[in-house]
Amino acid sequence: MRLFLLPACLLLTFAAHAAPQMDRSEEMDAALAEKGLIGQLQHVRQSVVDRTSDLVVTAIGFLGVPYKRGGNTADTGFDCSGFVRAMYNQTVGHLLPRRAEEQAAATQKIDRSELKPGDLVFFNTMRRAFSHVGIYVGEGKFIHAPRSGAEVRVESMNGSYWQQRFNGARRVVNGSEDVKSGTGE
Repeated sequence: MRLFLLPACLLLTFAAHAAPQMDRSEEMDAALAEKGLIGQLQHVRQSVVDRTSDLVVTAIGFLGVPYKRGGNTADTGFDCSGFVRAMYNQTVGHLLPRRAEEQAAATQKIDRSELKPGDLVFFNTMRRAFSHVGIYVGEGKFIHAPRSGAEVRVESMNGSYWQQRFNGARRVVNGSEDVKSGTGE
């Protein structure tokens, strides 16, 4: 029961957090309505919210899967970049590069204050930039495959370990070409 309640509560929290803000002027609304763009924009916005929510909910469903260096599946286990790659491929249909630093290079840099659920967060855990990656889930937390002997879990980015090692945030931009890369972390 507890395993069901946590994802359900997180889903409600993330859905509320990810809801788009509506502070457009009446003039802008009228101009967009004239061209029939409001409906199109609302459809695109809802599609993005749905996909982000699906991504986070799917990732939460893999809590407890063991870490495995070079791992790409729930059956074999995941390493950090394999987990992120699998979640994006399975949920959004976007194939990210295999390695964390390649994922950072293939995504759009954003400020930490701009983080939204589904964005990628990077950390320097091996004395090199972008050596660890996770998926931001909202409220200062991220989900990731941390290290050997551990399992996929949600952690706070505000803990001293992660704060000291934070390397940057990135957003996966739709429409960019999928990139295939070799294996390895």
